[in-house]
Amino acid sequence: MTVADSAALPAASAPLPPLAARAAAVRGSAVRDILAVTARPEVINFAGGLPAPELFDAEGIAAAFRDVLAEAPERALQYATTEGEPGLRAALAERTGARGLATSPDDLLVTTGSQQALSLLATVLLEPGDTVLVESPCYLAALQAFSFAGARVLAVPGDAEGIDPDALDDLVTRERPKLLYTVPTFQNPTGRTLPGARRAAIAAVAARRGLWIVEDDPYGELRFEGERVPWIASYDGAGDRTVLLGSFSKVMAPGLRLGWLRAPAVLRRACAVAKQAADLHTPTVNQLAAARYLADRDLDAHVARVARVYGERRDAMLAGIGDALPAGSTWTRPEGGMFLWARLPDAYDTTALLRDVVEHGVAYVPGAPFYAGTPETSALRLCFVTQTPDEIAEGLRRLASGLRG
Repeated sequence: MTVADSAALPAASAPLPPLAARAAAVRGSAVRDILAVTARPEVINFAGGLPAPELFDAEGIAAAFRDVLAEAPERALQYATTEGEPGLRAALAERTGARGLATSPDDLLVTTGSQQALSLLATVLLEPGDTVLVESPCYLAALQAFSFAGARVLAVPGDAEGIDPDALDDLVTRERPKLLYTVPTFQNPTGRTLPGARRAAIAAVAARRGLWIVEDDPYGELRFEGERVPWIASYDGAGDRTVLLGSFSKVMAPGLRLGWLRAPAVLRRACAVAKQAADLHTPTVNQLAAARYLADRDLDAHVARVARVYGERRDAMLAGIGDALPAGSTWTRPEGGMFLWARLPDAYDTTALLRDVVEHGVAYVPGAPFYAGTPETSALRLCFVTQTPDEIAEGLRRLASGLRG
């Protein structure tokens, strides 16, 4: 039989090469999985980390897009530089400087959401097997990004205020990690804020031991009470080794997918090269519209209005949570942000309970997926910003019923 004859006969297909080991090993987002289950409109969803859509400045954003497309369509619809549109970077640098951290437009790289910044940093900083230190509990998508890079992720011991700097020093000495990742202000998932003294101590550890700090700040402008705490990047010893991440997702609109990183030159250039391989650049029209919005509108006034509403919703959740949770439970009282963290008595398993709770028409995120190490199975995260106070009260009533079984 000739090759031509054999080609005419049906044959079993040869198996395809397998997925990369890292793709097979990293699980999907537990939050995304839960959101798919709880998408029914009758479910009061405390699980998502979604900004309140009725508070978007839709008219202002639409006007910015209309103006950009009317005045400079050839630019708005064209390719752009990887680093980001100069006008947007200049506006971001000015906002960053006004909050206490002198910044040049050239210090910034615009990213497609701050999540891309995490992915770029993992690409340029981490080899498989490198050690990354994180908070406990930790932002879930950061755990995914570092795990996908093949990193060994270890949790730094801490307490109700966050990372313990002495424990960090010991862990850095022993494990020689590449970086520490932290959300120090209104942390996801706990809502806690790291005090200034600890920020200074962490900066000193990084300077003394040789460590990158990745400081993620998506929620910092959403403060309801208390005084702002300076970025870790502004403390002595941290300037040449801290990457500050920012985003418009929580203060303008997440659908724009606009984030940025502020980093020392060598690291920023490496991230720009990695971004070229990922998406060439963040969408030009979105960047120009955001820059136009910042020029024509008062974003700070908009954020203040959003924060005021979110504060009322936090208060509504705090007012009812004691009656909703079992006796012996504890919870955080965030000064800003979007999340409240609760711990039930040890006998409760919030993952096992979730199905029954959803049947009662409410949802939360179990705490276990937020841990790099041994999880707290009795913990859960509640987002308080997407529902009105009346909806929050009803959701907590349903939660109480669901937890009782």
